[in-house]
Amino acid sequence: MTTSGSATTAFAGTTDSPARATTAVPVLRRQLGEGRRGLLGWSAGLAAIILLYLPVYPSLRTPELREMIDTMPVGVSDTLGFDQIATGAGYAQATYFGLIGFLLVVAAATTWGSYSIAGAEESGRLELTMAHAVGRVQYVAETVVALVVRIVLLAVVSVVLILALNGPAQLSLSAGHLVTVTVAWAGLGLLSGACALAVGALTGRRAWSVGAGVGIAVLGYGLNAVGESSSTLEWMLVASPYHWAFGESPLATGNGRGGIALVWALCAVLIALGCWAFSRRDLRG
Repeated sequence: MTTSGSATTAFAGTTDSPARATTAVPVLRRQLGEGRRGLLGWSAGLAAIILLYLPVYPSLRTPELREMIDTMPVGVSDTLGFDQIATGAGYAQATYFGLIGFLLVVAAATTWGSYSIAGAEESGRLELTMAHAVGRVQYVAETVVALVVRIVLLAVVSVVLILALNGPAQLSLSAGHLVTVTVAWAGLGLLSGACALAVGALTGRRAWSVGAGVGIAVLGYGLNAVGESSSTLEWMLVASPYHWAFGESPLATGNGRGGIALVWALCAVLIALGCWAFSRRDLRG
């Protein structure tokens, strides 16, 4: 058939034709190309947070701050990480990785994940893409790669800037531990993006997709907060992806690789679910 022949020509793995090369991974190329400004914006936001908060750490190392933290309820200080804020690792975790940076990477990943399928379907663009010899599994696969690439780039920006400030801000962070906690942080971002993508693939509705991406982040953070607040509720920590990622203080200790791997494994499950759902669902016209 003509369509089959065109698809074979467009996506064949040969290297002797410039025309064929330009059609390789079309969805990935388009999403990364069109999302450059958005990626720059999110990167600038993360950079602003890092440059705003981390350099002030030396001025906060005062007895008065320690006394203020000691007067806070134990559950509150533990949940926010303020119990370890006197150390550079504790401060970076409490202000960036565990709070503001976490919120920004979740927002970015949810935005990307919700638009990639549900948003494209609601706008009518997805149907047009499917009509150009792009298979459903291929579309999801390239979309996931684009999502991972964006999150990895945000992680690289974070690591580079924090390492640059490590000395001047007197944080005394280990480069290896910083990489470990950044992998955990990126995994939590990808978890929201993958959840948004999966729900979008299942329903085709962006509002539900956004709600799912934000919801899994809020649920994980909430379970961790409640579990940390009382010894009788510690069982909730077992169900919290946020605790899987940060429960063993990877920035301070370098530990927690098992929990981090569990976060990434859950991402893979959600991506597989999204691929399965999208390959079987009728698209909305």
